[in-house]
Amino acid sequence: MQILVCGGAGFMGSHFIKYILEKYPDYMLVNFDKLTYAGNLENLKEVENNKRYKFVKGDICDASEVDRVVRENKIDTIVNYAAETHVDRSVMDPSAFLKTNIFGSYNLLEATKKFDLKKMVQVSTDEVFGSIDSGKFREDSPFEPNSPYSAAKAGGDLLCRSYFVTFQTPVVVTHSCNFYGSNQYPEKLIPLFVTNLLEGKKVPVYGDGKQVREWIYTEDHCNAIDVILHKAKAGSVYNIGSGDEIENIEITKLILEYLGYDEKMIEYVKDRPGHDKRYALDANKLKNELGWEAKVNFRDGLKKTVDWYRENEDWWKKIKDGSYLEYYKKQYN
Repeated sequence: MQILVCGGAGFMGSHFIKYILEKYPDYMLVNFDKLTYAGNLENLKEVENNKRYKFVKGDICDASEVDRVVRENKIDTIVNYAAETHVDRSVMDPSAFLKTNIFGSYNLLEATKKFDLKKMVQVSTDEVFGSIDSGKFREDSPFEPNSPYSAAKAGGDLLCRSYFVTFQTPVVVTHSCNFYGSNQYPEKLIPLFVTNLLEGKKVPVYGDGKQVREWIYTEDHCNAIDVILHKAKAGSVYNIGSGDEIENIEITKLILEYLGYDEKMIEYVKDRPGHDKRYALDANKLKNELGWEAKVNFRDGLKKTVDWYRENEDWWKKIKDGSYLEYYKKQYN
């Protein structure tokens, strides 16, 4: 395969690139990334000299650039991790989310259709379904997004459906629960709380912290996308879930425990607008049809994640002070 990984310098895209390069010795991967604040080539240091890996700085919102990189690199498959993902930022400035998550997805679908590619995999979120008090969302549950971020992702996912129905474009859509693991940008809950505590700072918990999320470890998610990439039929939709549901306050307490702090380090702050109470996915379709299920339980994965941030202070301090971003901007502009 000749795979274009859009957003490959980000948290999950970089994990996927390393996973595929290690597992498939004859695959070629092109990392197509805009290098926004969350895109970090430090995540890919160990593969940057691999002959089967190439980085191209570019924006999926630029159709001519998408077409060029697909054509010049003889791409036959696209995996789209490129997205604006942080809900708080979408509340402050929705426009970037609409451009990347909707118009960017449109450009990738057009390229998939135009160049007759084998498959496009759209990596999306459980947040498109909105909040659920009990039970779990299925693949055919209605979209009820509650933030500009999730609404933009829902728009991109619906475009994928329309392209399959109208043009038979070979696209597969995935909806995943929350990712966690090493190299995650420290604005998300787990890396923010871990790095704050390592700096001796308090952790900000929204509202009462009773919001429930389902979590999946990086390695499990990479494996799920791998299985979907190779086995899923065009037009399919799959939920990717682990079954590990946990309240935000419980995650906070676990992190405090692992780092030797008590609950005095918690700072309760005003809840954000439109904050969903609970997400939960039914991933039985993926298990029953393609034979996939998560293997890493949350406590084990969280401990590994906390240890990684503790042992890689240089990485996240560069992130927090912005020095890595300035370096790569100068190198690739």
